[in-house]
Amino acid sequence: MNCCSLLPFMMGIDLLWPCLTATENSKTENVKQPVGSHLRVKRVWLWNHFFVPEELNEKSVHIGRIRSDLDNGNNFFQYELGGDGAGSIFKVNERTGDVYAIQKLDREEQSLYTLRARVIDMTTGRAIEPDSEFVIKVLDINDNEPKFLDEPYEAIVPEMSPEGTFVIQVTASDADDPSTENNARLLYSLLQGQPYFSVEPTTGIIRISSKMDRELQDEYWVIIQAKDKIGQPGALSGTTSILVKLSDVNDNKPIFKESLHRLTVSESAPTGTSIGKIMAYDNDIGENAEMDYSIEGDDSQTFDIITNNETQEGIVILKKKVDFEHQDHYKFKAKVRNRHVDNQLLRYHAEASATVIRVQVEDDDEPPVFLLPYYVFEIFEGNPQGSFVGIVSAADPDQRKSPISYSIPRSTEFTINDNGTIITTNPLDREINIWYNLSITATERLNVQQSSSVPVYVQVLNINDHAPEFSQYYETYVCENAHSGQVIQTIGAVDRDESVEDHHFYFHLSVEGTKDPSFTIIDNQDNTAVILTNRTGFSLQEEPAFYLSILIADNGVPSLTSTNTLTIYVCDCDDSGSTEICKNKKLMLFMGFRIEVIIVILICIIIFGLIFLALGLKQRRKQTLFPEKDETFRENIFRYDDEGGGEEDTEAFDVAQLSSSTIMREHKTRKTTSAEIRSLYRQSLQVGPDSAIFRKFILEKLEEANTDPCAPPFDSFQTYAFEGTGSLAGSLSSLGSAVSDQDENYGYLSELGPRFRRLACMFGSAMQSNN
Repeated sequence: MNCCSLLPFMMGIDLLWPCLTATENSKTENVKQPVGSHLRVKRVWLWNHFFVPEELNEKSVHIGRIRSDLDNGNNFFQYELGGDGAGSIFKVNERTGDVYAIQKLDREEQSLYTLRARVIDMTTGRAIEPDSEFVIKVLDINDNEPKFLDEPYEAIVPEMSPEGTFVIQVTASDADDPSTENNARLLYSLLQGQPYFSVEPTTGIIRISSKMDRELQDEYWVIIQAKDKIGQPGALSGTTSILVKLSDVNDNKPIFKESLHRLTVSESAPTGTSIGKIMAYDNDIGENAEMDYSIEGDDSQTFDIITNNETQEGIVILKKKVDFEHQDHYKFKAKVRNRHVDNQLLRYHAEASATVIRVQVEDDDEPPVFLLPYYVFEIFEGNPQGSFVGIVSAADPDQRKSPISYSIPRSTEFTINDNGTIITTNPLDREINIWYNLSITATERLNVQQSSSVPVYVQVLNINDHAPEFSQYYETYVCENAHSGQVIQTIGAVDRDESVEDHHFYFHLSVEGTKDPSFTIIDNQDNTAVILTNRTGFSLQEEPAFYLSILIADNGVPSLTSTNTLTIYVCDCDDSGSTEICKNKKLMLFMGFRIEVIIVILICIIIFGLIFLALGLKQRRKQTLFPEKDETFRENIFRYDDEGGGEEDTEAFDVAQLSSSTIMREHKTRKTTSAEIRSLYRQSLQVGPDSAIFRKFILEKLEEANTDPCAPPFDSFQTYAFEGTGSLAGSLSSLGSAVSDQDENYGYLSELGPRFRRLACMFGSAMQSNN
């Protein structure tokens, strides 16, 4: 089978596909045929490629012919295709072997198709030759435009970058065959971005072509075009956009927009107070806009300035307290610089921006000010009341100069007058208190709310007013058989006074001590002395104790001397001459004495307890033997707010309420006989100490006390109060008006004297009219 020439095909340009004739393979192989068949040689053919252009618009395009060399045109041969696209994309004329493309081809989808050719004898239905493969290659045409696959593009470059600085590289891709007529060879060009940017035609690298200032414009849009076929006619193109952002560099220094700032501060403001803010402006952003403020020209160093890192404001603060009376205004400069400046950009920051700050001090009513921060005074102890200690002085710092009054709170030893003189109120004793810490308050008289205090320290100076004395209590013993010159005691001394030099004491026997030659004393010159025996032998029976008077003098000015008595006990020592046995005996005697005292105290407590118990029982018995005392001898008072209608009105109140009381006295009828009343009247006039009534009452109480089993076994004194038998007139209450007194005879009233006659006439006439 061979291939004849393909028909010429015209598309865009004239393309001639040469006739590719199949040549016979030099190698043959014999194939054994079945009996009755012809013996023939099998030929193996090598097929070349078929080429067909893509994007054909015809519905059926002849692309070549397959033909067997056995086909002479008279045989009944049939051609068939198999493989990629057979029947769907490619078809063959069964009789002639012409191959056609029946669909549009796209090289970018598939550029090669492998097919198999087969020749069949129509009479026998058998293949004349073995299948042969051939390739159809799709030729490329420029049907794909360049595309930028990495969109969107964004680049950041520092502002003021020099010419030629790399910005970004863009790359486009073309799906066409790069080996076919430059269909995929691209050229890049700049459509937008002049004059600040440029692009390299073959690489797509974008570079800076002119310096840019971010403060004028911080973003730029650049448009790049890519063309295939090296930009020749008929080339396709694609475009992309690049956003170029300019990053900030510190090419601008901060500046003050105002040349003068006015601030105020109160003279009472404490240190650290913020008195105002100033602001400098920087066109840069971020770290490049961070700034530091400083102060120049403030020789007093009264103010300071710090930066608010969030707002970049300068905060002026008070470094020292100000005084309106001392200085009422301040003037200084403030400068500002960027905190971060690259060395390459120092030329932009050669001179710092500055502004003038003027601070006005406001006057306030200030408290008094003492001339000194503290005072220290000295005074000798023992000075009399009213002694001078020292003078403090305070003044009003304000212009009005208010008078000042002084006081010493919580002090009983000192007082102060209006001119600040401190005096004592009592003599001071250094041994009680060496230092006095006072707080003196000064107050303005025109405004008592304004006051201040100052510490005053008063030191009490020592005078030698305390004589030395024994440093402790000494219990000294001497043995009966002691030898002369034997040391029996070492003594020391103390002095409550404070000496400028070290204390030094001198020990001597007093005049009384020298009279008894039994003992002597030796001063050790180290504030101690020793007591020695001056004879041999002592008698416990004759002289059990000696009293030695010792004089002790100090080194004060003037020197003081005291007489101290040392008691020396004679001891019946043991054979070794030790006095411990005497000390132990004394201790045992003391302990025995303490036990006896404790026993006596316990006995006394028991006796007194029994006495108090007996008295309590007696009191309780008295309460049980005479319970009627609480009811009989007490007076019951009932109060009514109803005035009633007089004696004749018996229904104005509830008489039963009074009659129901268990303690109400039994009602007694009035005595009508004038003789009985006169007798009682005369009897009441004769009441006295010897009266039978009182005598009877006292005898009853005496009998009562003698028969009381709870009475204490000793004499007692009892007091009673007795009012007598009652009033001659009886009860004056109107409660008894319920009893009929029609039988009453008031004639006896006239016998009582001229003062009662009028009363007798009134009652007598009233009774007659009622009858």
